Amino acid sequence: MRAERLIAVLMLLKKHDRVTASMIAGELGVSERTVLRDIEALSLSGVPVYAERGRHGGFSLVPGYRTDLTGLTVEEATSLLAGTGRLDSPAFASAMRKVTAALPEAYRGTAVRAAQRVLVRPEGFVRPPEALDALDPVQFAVFAGRRIRTRYRPRGADEARERILDPIGLIIAGDTWYLVAHGAGDRTEERMYRLSRMSEVEVLDEPAVRDADVDLEEIWERRRTAFRSSFDPVDVVVECAPDDVDRVRAIAASSKALGDDGVRRRVELRFADGRHAVGALWAAMFDLDIAVLEPQWVRESLADRARAVLARS
Repeated sequence: MRAERLIAVLMLLKKHDRVTASMIAGELGVSERTVLRDIEALSLSGVPVYAERGRHGGFSLVPGYRTDLTGLTVEEATSLLAGTGRLDSPAFASAMRKVTAALPEAYRGTAVRAAQRVLVRPEGFVRPPEALDALDPVQFAVFAGRRIRTRYRPRGADEARERILDPIGLIIAGDTWYLVAHGAGDRTEERMYRLSRMSEVEVLDEPAVRDADVDLEEIWERRRTAFRSSFDPVDVVVECAPDDVDRVRAIAASSKALGDDGVRRRVELRFADGRHAVGALWAAMFDLDIAVLEPQWVRESLADRARAVLARS
């Protein structure tokens, strides 16, 4: 947090000829004492900041001083703006906006457009995280705007087939990566390809045919809504120990509390479909103090699994 704040202080010093401790404190939401410590830290690290005393005094940078931030290359700016999106922090986002503002005008548009090509989402569709091997060449193709040839195995298929794709962007949902792309020569609607199902990725010496700008947030919400609508949601009522409530609620797409009897908590969990409900609850029972109350068919499915395990032991 302090490193982010020091960047913000430095950007304020660069933006204004002179700023007071109270001005910086108000801008960053900290105390003036904190600002003075930050100014001292910048000075000790070699930043030429000096104080002017008196009624109209304040802090200033030596005229003509340029920070390393203004010397960022396009690649470095892209790495900052697109590669660190997992840090879901308002302070970090604010620092990145200041870094963007500090970029030379010639680089700013390129860096921001490249950052549009990656969206990081904390939630996935329904499945747990997966391993992948295709990320490096796919990521290069997305940023470079190059067409790729790859072998892709769709869900449920036994074999992978060759695809030639025009990459649009990358979406990281949970720990799962998706490539958003058009089939080469087909721009009717973008599709999402799970990187864990891609192999033999070849970056071609051909430009990807795609729009100059992209709204990955809109694509994600639209595709996720369509994906979820293909399932028949299942609500399951469980009870668990008070200490396990948060972890129990985390295994479902959504949940709501139903009350407690002073000893156990009741929670209603919503799953994408019955298969997901039984699988998630079965895995949770090995680690959490949880009991399924209803519906009865979910209880029976879990009991059948338990009997099958006992029969094999």
